Amino acid sequence: MELPRGFRTEPWLNSPLETPIGTIHLAGRLRDSAGVGASTMRVLERFCIVLLVHGEGLYRDARGAHVQLRPGDVVTVFPDLPHTYGPLPGKRWNEVYIVFSGPVFDLWRRSGLLNPERPVIHLEPEEYWYQRFTEIVHRDAGPVSSRALRTLARFQSLVLDALAASRQADEGLTRAEWLETGQQLLAERFRDRWLTPREVAAKVGLSYDNFRKQFSRHAGMPPQNYQKHKRIEHACAAIYEGNKSLKEIASDLEFCDVFHFSKAFKQVVGSSPSEFRKRVLGG
Repeated sequence: MELPRGFRTEPWLNSPLETPIGTIHLAGRLRDSAGVGASTMRVLERFCIVLLVHGEGLYRDARGAHVQLRPGDVVTVFPDLPHTYGPLPGKRWNEVYIVFSGPVFDLWRRSGLLNPERPVIHLEPEEYWYQRFTEIVHRDAGPVSSRALRTLARFQSLVLDALAASRQADEGLTRAEWLETGQQLLAERFRDRWLTPREVAAKVGLSYDNFRKQFSRHAGMPPQNYQKHKRIEHACAAIYEGNKSLKEIASDLEFCDVFHFSKAFKQVVGSSPSEFRKRVLGG
């Protein structure tokens, strides 16, 4: 999405809009920006939200974030967190920015609603969100005090709607991609061995804690239990085929010995491997 030509910077405020619970200090658009903190990371005393409108870029911060950016990405800059963002070499960068602070946003940060561990979200459709950002400041005239309250209310609504839209998109991604991939990796040997749940989390691009919580919620059990059930399903199939001893099956499934294999088998199936073999094969 292109911005109108003919300007490089367009501030939207002549002075801050202050309320008892929060203040919008700066807002506007930048065209062909070089970004910030290219050589030394910048530190702000306030929050800032940046919507990338056009171009490609990179965001990094002192917590270790390293995120490649595209149009529709929203960067949240946190107070006192060293950071840098800007265009990739040879790329353009057009942005909308809003700088803000106040007790309500400090509360959002403490509660995890604004989370420095996730400084970038993606919003679509881009035109819709661009329009939402441009309406934050420009809609009101009249007394400054009432204008400030209405503007802050719109801004809070925008941030909450953006977070909700991002979470909804994540739910779709969960169902369609990472959950299915995670289940496949947990259920089958990968390059002649069973991946650990931590390794699976890394392969689907999630932290282990987040993977474990989200997997448990959607699959109905923790990834360790899910993998144990799948390994025992393989054991049942191997016992039914009747070509291997219990010791060989335990080794194939990477149990340390037959005792631990039998214990896990009974937890899942309700009977020992020997009892199961007698039931399905007879004798």
